[in-house]
Amino acid sequence: MKTIQTILIGILFMTYSFSIEAQVSVNVNIGTPPAWGPSGYSAVDYYYLPDIEAYYDVRATEFIFLGNSGWIRSRNLPNQYRSYNLYNGYKVVLNDYRGKTPYVNFKTHKTKYYKGYKGKPQKNIGVYKVNNSSSFKANKNYKSEQGNHGNNKKDKGNNGHGKGKN
Repeated sequence: MKTIQTILIGILFMTYSFSIEAQVSVNVNIGTPPAWGPSGYSAVDYYYLPDIEAYYDVRATEFIFLGNSGWIRSRNLPNQYRSYNLYNGYKVVLNDYRGKTPYVNFKTHKTKYYKGYKGKPQKNIGVYKVNNSSSFKANKNYKSEQGNHGNNKKDKGNNGHGKGKN
């Protein structure tokens, strides 16, 4: 009888410990679109950024741009675009491409989506913080007061990307 009680207690203990373990969840945001991404496209792998002729890999959270030696993947934009405001720029959602090299279609993308291209109006997923203050512009393409896309002397932030000082 004592053996049966010990076995039942062991089974209950194991069941309880497995249920505790099963309740642990890991929340990894791999593949989550960035706050500056266009809303309404949660299952997308790549954006093409016409103004800077670069791609953004949503899953890898990396920019892909053409360098001197070929295509480069980086968490940050190249130095010449570090002041580029991703919230203001137009993002072309590439929902017809699978793979790891969207730039194989670069000539087509560059021609079809030229610098300055604006398609349908876009709303951003997140909010854009204005001039490092406590005021925010929510879910719309915001242009700074002087139209210089975050190049104010007061605005030394990195506009949500790159290696800037906050």
